[in-house]
Amino acid sequence: MFMATPLSSSPRHGFQTDDPRLQPIAEKVFARERLTLEDAITLYKSFDILAIGWLANQVRERMHGNVTYFNVNRHINPTNVCVAACRLCAFGRKKDSPGSYTMALEEAYETAASGYSEAVTEFHIVGGLHPDLPFQYYLDLISGLKERFPQVHLKALTMVEIAFLAKRGKLTIEQTLRQLKDAGLDSLPGGGAEIFNERVRRVICDHKIDGDEWLETARTAHKIGLKSNATMLYGHVENEEDRADHLIRLRTLQDETHGFQTFIPLAFHPANTPLQHLFPTTGMMDLKQIAISRLVLDNFPHIKAYWQMMSAKIAQICLRFGADDIDGTVIEEKIYHDAGATTPQGMRRSELMRLITEAGREPMERDTMYRPVMRTETSFTISV
Repeated sequence: MFMATPLSSSPRHGFQTDDPRLQPIAEKVFARERLTLEDAITLYKSFDILAIGWLANQVRERMHGNVTYFNVNRHINPTNVCVAACRLCAFGRKKDSPGSYTMALEEAYETAASGYSEAVTEFHIVGGLHPDLPFQYYLDLISGLKERFPQVHLKALTMVEIAFLAKRGKLTIEQTLRQLKDAGLDSLPGGGAEIFNERVRRVICDHKIDGDEWLETARTAHKIGLKSNATMLYGHVENEEDRADHLIRLRTLQDETHGFQTFIPLAFHPANTPLQHLFPTTGMMDLKQIAISRLVLDNFPHIKAYWQMMSAKIAQICLRFGADDIDGTVIEEKIYHDAGATTPQGMRRSELMRLITEAGREPMERDTMYRPVMRTETSFTISV
């Protein structure tokens, strides 16, 4: 039978926990020592979420004070046609399936320009692995957007998409990335990492590149001067050890390249996927994942609470559990051929600022490279 242990306290900064396993980890955090894989597993297995969150908040405030970052961005998904059949995905469609779509270039440009009054500083562009779209389509998409919106940062194509385009174009990863960079690609998002463990990937995304290939693609991008984000999809068939291993492998690559800007934990949503029998993540799991990410990824500048995946309310609480970024307006339009409709989804800049302020934090609008954005009624400037 479980018996509660007496509340113990550390002389360091008033730290308290009812889990004695956290005490040596706390001492490492206070001494600014790196946590180990075993420490990460211990954190995942602990139920003292308040103690873990308190420690993560100390690190967060040490790095960023009271500031919380956000941006004004738009998501563009050029196609949902995908040759992969990942069990985690409710987005991808086969080419001839109902609901499949592929944007013509002009359609993508119009999507970028339409439907929202506030000037965006970032286009976030990801899509399916289309079996027929040539590499030139993506080069034209990037160059066309850069020509039409030169002030907007183009964060486009996951490591999975890059590897797919390289294979289809009979190019190396580096050749693919360099051509995209020359066309106007500014940085890469962090999607497709899922969980690096191969046992897990065989269940959830066996048609994608493996974990080592994802990391090698990121390494190459960083080598040629492209920054990227990194993600982890949690709350499906993985365990605590798998999550801890994922964080350590990202941290190891960051030691080498210093190319990751932000880590984004993504809560798995099982509805409308082949894994819909699974339960969605709990608030406890979401908060713990943010906090542990901040504690383990000591060389990542930023931890993002992605409000669209975990809800705005949970993301708001995460600002006291290690997160210093709440993402952005995420104005997104998806065009479905069967319905013929464009559906914007997102949050206004003023709403994001209110969420941050009511969490007791100071909102700071940023661009993709975390430079402050200053706005007037008609324009914005980026502090260099």
